[in-house]
Amino acid sequence: MKYRLLNLLACPHCKYFPLEIYIIEVKEYDRKLPTEPPLCDLYCGYLGKYLKEVQELPPCKECIRKEIVIAAIYCPKCSRWYPVIDEIPRMLPDHYRNRGEDLNFLKKYAEILPDKVKYQGKPYNLKT
Repeated sequence: MKYRLLNLLACPHCKYFPLEIYIIEVKEYDRKLPTEPPLCDLYCGYLGKYLKEVQELPPCKECIRKEIVIAAIYCPKCSRWYPVIDEIPRMLPDHYRNRGEDLNFLKKYAEILPDKVKYQGKPYNLKT
């Protein structure tokens, strides 16, 4: 998953934007900018800020080289979290989520993920 995707993603449950991301693993590739910066039009996922809050040109040259392999995307409005596994964000509605897989993800990365994801996250967390 590219950081740029955070410029487009909203929570499928409550439609909140922007979402937070907690990175676990990132790969780096040798890529060049396809256009002049900024590549995003509203929100820079790499910096975690709206572009209007960024004082200088955003670091698009760094961002384009990174691919998020494993992470958790979190909605601060409804507390839902979504795993990113093998570079693919798994942003499914609650009724399509697999409880066992979600709990295994939380247990595997418990030392890295923040408490709000591990213990208050929906639809599943380590307290449920």
